[in-house]
Amino acid sequence: MPDDRFSDFEYPVTPPSSLSFARSHLATGNQGLVPVRIHEAKVEVPYGTPVGAVLKDLPMDRGLTVLAAIVHHRCVDLTHPICAPTDIRPITYAHREGVLVYRRSVSLLLLEAARQVFPGVRVAIGQALGNGYFYRLHLNETFTKEHARLLENRMREMVARDIPLATETVSIAEAREQFETLGLKDKLRLLKTHWEPFVTLVRCGNFCDIHRYPVVPSARHLTSFQVEHYPPGLVLRFPPRGHLSAMEPFHDTPKLFQVYQETREWNRIVGVEDVGQLNDLIIRGEAADMIRVSEGLHEKKIAEIADRISSADHPVRLVLIAGPSASGKTTFAKRLSLQLRVNGIRPVALSMDNFYVNREDTPRGEDGEYDFEAIEAIDLALFNEVLSKLLAGERVLTPKFDFPSGLRVARERWSPMQLEPGQVLMVEGIHGLNDRLTEAIPHASKFKVYVSALTQLCIDDHNRIFTSDSRFLRRIVRDRMFRGYPASMTIESWPRVRRGELRNIFPFQEQANVMFNSALVYEQAVLRLFAERFLMEVPQDHPSFSAAYRLLKFVQNFAPIFETSVPQISLLREFIGGSGFKY
Repeated sequence: MPDDRFSDFEYPVTPPSSLSFARSHLATGNQGLVPVRIHEAKVEVPYGTPVGAVLKDLPMDRGLTVLAAIVHHRCVDLTHPICAPTDIRPITYAHREGVLVYRRSVSLLLLEAARQVFPGVRVAIGQALGNGYFYRLHLNETFTKEHARLLENRMREMVARDIPLATETVSIAEAREQFETLGLKDKLRLLKTHWEPFVTLVRCGNFCDIHRYPVVPSARHLTSFQVEHYPPGLVLRFPPRGHLSAMEPFHDTPKLFQVYQETREWNRIVGVEDVGQLNDLIIRGEAADMIRVSEGLHEKKIAEIADRISSADHPVRLVLIAGPSASGKTTFAKRLSLQLRVNGIRPVALSMDNFYVNREDTPRGEDGEYDFEAIEAIDLALFNEVLSKLLAGERVLTPKFDFPSGLRVARERWSPMQLEPGQVLMVEGIHGLNDRLTEAIPHASKFKVYVSALTQLCIDDHNRIFTSDSRFLRRIVRDRMFRGYPASMTIESWPRVRRGELRNIFPFQEQANVMFNSALVYEQAVLRLFAERFLMEVPQDHPSFSAAYRLLKFVQNFAPIFETSVPQISLLREFIGGSGFKY
């Protein structure tokens, strides 16, 4: 049973705790009623009723618990009071917003458990890993399986006690005092650029944090998680979306983890490990050197990759570059080409886009729409035939695809191509890591590169920047500036893009010979000036507004950097324009 101290926590704003109670007020003629709509049902509730009370009696799909709600087109806590007419959309673990709410809540539970089990120890969040988050505890001893077990047990004790996750709005002075008491210097840095007189905090036990995203009202909602020992730290693991009662086996990605560790070292070199440090540097007018060092680290890594290709035990004839959307593959390929030329290798690009099957032969997804990201959308037989002949030194005709008509053009319009001595083929595309794409080519002749924006900059010690959000912002800016797509259209298409990545890219990332992290520690500070404007164009009544609002709040954490500070060969130029390369 929950501790009696918490019995009145769940809905502290006003006594009503159920939809039936709200309806009873109608019969008594109570004034101050607010009309709301849930799905197609309309009801009036007393002014100030918590949204959780309104949704409490509603049956949910898959039997999933309501974790939060969309109110006024924004994701809010269940304790949020209803003070104006609105539509209410319940959020469960089947929704992306629900996954974010759940993960944020469990993370707070871990941080409070760590505070209790290891008093005074710094806990720092890292990257996403195996459907979870990596954490490092800065202990004076090696973190062990027993330490992980102690933390998980303490978290489950808090769930059994149903401890609250309470939010409160306090003055900046009060927030500073609380963070100083807890020794949270990273959060004090963030408050330097918080220009409002008040800030909302979220508290779990005696641990408190800046309220960045809705959380569940109390720990009883957090029934499924695991704390897994992963040297030198732990992975806080979550269930798959839509299945709170299921925990999938842990899938290790050692190459990816190594890249994250490398990037964390890059952040240390430039002297920026969290947003507060980045903002301090920008405000002091010292961003220029940080930008130059960040870009220099990129160039050094690209040169190292070119050296690996040049010095391979077996001559590399085919370089395959793959990565998810907005990872910067195109600019990376151009910069790698330059470094290969420095090494005496002349790369020749072959476009995979010209090998699509005719539109009518394209496979369809579950929604009945054409799935252009499926590997079967590529004419694999023709692609392998052309590759084999080119690498054998033959002169071949390469196809052309007409996208408006969805048809391959007549053979007489195909382009002749032949590799000369000292040349290698370079192919960029999402399927580059999948051996089905190049099954006719000997393994030793191929070199695979995985490119992605694997952001290691954190907001603070306890709040990470989602790597998908970094790419999301890049794509929103690029689509709006160069493709004429408004942010709303990019947001609506993003789930489909993500599904394609999960099927066609991420399962093969560990097969890469090398991984390149295209993230730049300063990029969100530059993207803010573009994304803020484009996100503001999304109407508040548009279905994509809740995502736009979340991203808008995210970019406002950053002090801006003008785009004139970005070098012309930077990967970031692919998205903001002004590149020294032609696309």
